[in-house]
Formats: sequence, C-alpha cells, structure tokens
Amino acid sequence: MRLQNKVIIITGSCTGIGKAIAQRCVAEGARVVIHGLEKDWGESVVEELGKDKAVLLIEDISKEGAPQRLVDIAVDTYGQLDAVVNNAAIVASSNLHTTDLDFLRTILEVNTIAPFALIKAALPHLRKQKGCVLNIGSVNAFSGEPNLMAYSISKGALMTLTQNLGDTLFREDGVRVNQINPGWVLTENEAIRKREHGLADDWYKDLPGVYAPAGRIIWPAEIAAAAVYWLADECGPISGQVMTLEQYPFIGRNPPKDTSTIPVSTKPEGNTKH
Repeated sequence: MRLQNKVIIITGSCTGIGKAIAQRCVAEGARVVIHGLEKDWGESVVEELGKDKAVLLIEDISKEGAPQRLVDIAVDTYGQLDAVVNNAAIVASSNLHTTDLDFLRTILEVNTIAPFALIKAALPHLRKQKGCVLNIGSVNAFSGEPNLMAYSISKGALMTLTQNLGDTLFREDGVRVNQINPGWVLTENEAIRKREHGLADDWYKDLPGVYAPAGRIIWPAEIAAAAVYWLADECGPISGQVMTLEQYPFIGRNPPKDTSTIPVSTKPEGNTKH
C-alpha cells in the first residue's frame, strides 16, 4: 500500500474530487480527515470508509480558526499529520462586469487564502513527518474562461503559491508542495450544475469531440489515482511542480474552426468541487 499509516487532511471531501481522493487514500492504507459543508454527505463518506479510517469536520474552510481545527482533529485523533490536500473551492460563474469586490474577496478567501492558512497551521506537523501538500487547482489557472474570471484568478494565485512554497518549504523544512490542475471532471456537483442549465441527466454522453476526444469527460477516480503519486513517498524529492490532468494539451491547443454549433450550455465551466 502506497500510503500505509499516513494521516491526510482532504478539504472539500464530502463529494466530488475530494471524496474520490479520500476513497483512494484509504484504499492505499491512509487515515483521513473528511471535510466539507454537506453534513449528510460527509457522514456517508465516513461510514463508507470506516470510522477507524476517517473522521469528519463540517465547517466553512474560510471561517477563522477552521484550518487549525482541521489540524487539531487530525493530530488529536491519529497522533500525526503527514499530508494536506487543499481541494475545497467555490466554483462560480462571473466576468469583469458581474464581479464586485465582495464577490472576488469571497472566492479568494476560500480558494486561495484558506489553503495558505491550512499549510501554515499544518507546517509544524508536516515538518516533523517530512510530509507534503497537494493543491488541487484547475486548468483555468493558466488564464481561464471569460465566465470564470474570479475562479480563474484564485486558481492562478494558488498555482503561484504552490511553486513558491514548493521551493522554500522543501529547502527549509523538507516539506514537498505540488499541484494538479484537473480539466473537466464529472463530479456530482457538475451534474447538478448542468441540470440547472436545463440539460438532460445524461448530457455527458453526447459531448462535442473538441471538449471530449475520449467520448467522455474525466472521472473523479482518475484524478484521485494521480493524486496518490504526489502524496506517496515514491514522489521522492519532487516539489514545486504543477501537473495538468486533461485529455488534450490545454495550452496552445488549436481551437476548433467552427464552434457556432456547440451549445453554450454544454461547454465546460471548470471543475466543480466544494
């Protein structure tokens, strides 16, 4: 087992990518702290994983003191902390005209500042274990879509944080910091969002090839499989790296010659997770 006896905090793990990462971590021998806003979903995840393998904290990650409480529950329950997965995020459509300062600050608080705060709170324990941090970003970090401006800003900032701390924390404390940037992922919340857009429940089965060359979008379990490498000791001394997880080259990809026939409501709006 690649994560045997490790203790890992995974924010936003009541559903979606975070839940899939928690499931895979436990399957690889870890014990986990499940976190999110959805109490019923969180309790269901803990029940599935086993109460000896998972513990739950339901709280807004941007609330004052929440990062420290996550660290405390990990150490008080399991006696150590080996890794942090910063996955919790708000995914909300916005552009220059619809984004006011309060909205932008809210997005940044959850998507960028909270991960920074959790890393700071966890550092004494990660230093002791020579542990690691894995930040979950988005392909939108590189520039983003017009209707995901605030979200894209927050993920771009998270990427810079990863690369900065990936150098300094590894040199000073032996703590690795890396990031994965998923593309379009079929999470529970993404399915809900598309239903709210008026699409059928099986909308993901008939997507334009330009967005899904494989004939489908990515599954959360596929992101989780990649996450294990960065959390495991086999990652070695690799730190400060960002890996894009999409089924086509995101940067520099040739756009389709004609997108006029593609319904706007079927186009990806980023990975959805909470």
